[in-house]
Amino acid sequence: MDLNIFLFVEAISVVPRIAQKMSAMDYTIFNELRLEGKLCDVVIEVNSFEFRAHKAILCACSSYFCNLFNSTEKQRYQITGLSPDIMRLIIEYVYSRSVPVTEDNVESLLQAANHFCIMGLAQACCDFLAAHLCPENCIGTWQAADVYFCPPLRRHAYRYILHNFEEVGRGSEEFLRLSLPELGGIIQEDELNARQEDVVFESILRWIAHMPEERQPFLSLLLPKVRMALMNADYFMDQVKNNPVVRSRDECKPIILEAMKALCEYNINRSSNPDYRNPLTRPRLPYAVLLAIGGWSGSVPTNAIESYDARAGCWVNVTQEQESPRAYHGTVYLDGFVYCLGGYNSMEYFSSVRKFNPATLTWHEVAPMHFRRCYVSVAVLDGYIYAMGGLDGHVRLNTAERYKPETNQWSLISHMHEQRSDASATSLRGKVYICGGFNGQDCLFTAEYYNPQVNQWTEITPMSSRRSGLGVVTYGEEVYVVGGFDGVTRLRTADAYDPATNTWRAVPDMITARSNFGIEVLDGRLFVVGGFNGTTTTDYVECYDEKTNEWSVVHCMAFFRSALSCCVVPDLCNIARYTAPRTFAEPAAEEAGPPDGSAPTLR
Repeated sequence: MDLNIFLFVEAISVVPRIAQKMSAMDYTIFNELRLEGKLCDVVIEVNSFEFRAHKAILCACSSYFCNLFNSTEKQRYQITGLSPDIMRLIIEYVYSRSVPVTEDNVESLLQAANHFCIMGLAQACCDFLAAHLCPENCIGTWQAADVYFCPPLRRHAYRYILHNFEEVGRGSEEFLRLSLPELGGIIQEDELNARQEDVVFESILRWIAHMPEERQPFLSLLLPKVRMALMNADYFMDQVKNNPVVRSRDECKPIILEAMKALCEYNINRSSNPDYRNPLTRPRLPYAVLLAIGGWSGSVPTNAIESYDARAGCWVNVTQEQESPRAYHGTVYLDGFVYCLGGYNSMEYFSSVRKFNPATLTWHEVAPMHFRRCYVSVAVLDGYIYAMGGLDGHVRLNTAERYKPETNQWSLISHMHEQRSDASATSLRGKVYICGGFNGQDCLFTAEYYNPQVNQWTEITPMSSRRSGLGVVTYGEEVYVVGGFDGVTRLRTADAYDPATNTWRAVPDMITARSNFGIEVLDGRLFVVGGFNGTTTTDYVECYDEKTNEWSVVHCMAFFRSALSCCVVPDLCNIARYTAPRTFAEPAAEEAGPPDGSAPTLR
């Protein structure tokens, strides 16, 4: 071997090790030399544009260039298949380890990064695409990730499609260009987030209508993947069975007959013995679950945790035995964790805060609040957890504080106008609202909001009635106050506050009067959970739907309890742990999700 070639090969072999030791300053110096055309030993030519560079720096970032320079000893190389602008960005990245990724250049950059084996740049492109997913581009991103072999991005985009299927199926133009195997794999997923199966059926019709002559024969392959037995019976008969496209296909008739039979059996047996083995009757997994945590059960506090599976319509016991009982506490969800704040265990008033990781099922202690707070009100706003009012064991508090998870620190904020224990709080449009409560003498009808921009509390129009032990939640663009105790009786009434007009309006009464219950919004409905009805604690649950303007009964919890707290937890990787057990049928190999068989799972 020629001595010069030997020396060059030896140099190339140690370049990666040297690159690991190079600092940002070293790269800056080399980049300045490149820009000045000094000590450059290679010219990259793209469409008559020339880029001078240093072989060692290119090799340090790319195995492609290592192999290229190792295969032949030249000073000029022609690169085809990409534009000069992309080549310029590639070289800038090699020398600076950064590049401006935009919507216009991201796919070309990702293609080039894969071609040149520049893993850092490929990751930057994938991170950009993941951060900019939306219903209009998620399918294209999913498909591009497959082409450019980016498995993490592909899984992330696929989960986005499943979790946002209603928006994707109804409005995305990319959805219309799905292949039959791709669409079939998506709509058969248990993780598909569709509150009603109507959405799935209508998305199929939309896909078929895009190319009717070619796609109508596929209807019989797609229809069995719709969980038709979960549909409203009237909708099934009017919109599915009597759909002109369905009726025109003879091969669909036995599918419809089977669905009618399953629907009938499901409506007879669903309350006593639901059959999840039949794919037509198996509920899909929910995107989010409602957790009901702790409370007062009988004469003692409890550590019970139940999860509401809205798709199956039932509660699941997910109690963690290592967690100690507490009641009259606050619970919020923030950035993947459930936080339980303050409360009381019949002996001690807590300032402590416990953080639960629902993915690992573990609890951890975080920084305590400045005050002991039983009957505390809590809310989340802009990445902070707010804790307000409560009872410290001696006095009702008007103090408030907020917690920043990144620093694990609580900081005091301005005092409220009122001493409030047994109030309730929520956040809306950049402000924290707290309503009602008890000041040690009277149940309160006052309410106020906190503006973090000026660190100031402002009183709003009082509620129509005094409410202690009430529920407060943001629903739509209003603040809802529900139930509570007015000093004489438990309440069924509810009101909604419009910040734009500073006015309250009446909402239909709950079915059951109650105080000290859990409250949350899940799947577009407002849930009230448990509580005290004036005589006893209850396991009774009901929900309000603003679309129908009605309250309806929900499956009862397993535990009778009041003084509990609720939060909604979305996007769980182990969602099956928090839902009713499903018996999963084994799909055929050619139908098992995405074409490469790598369909992500949430479990």
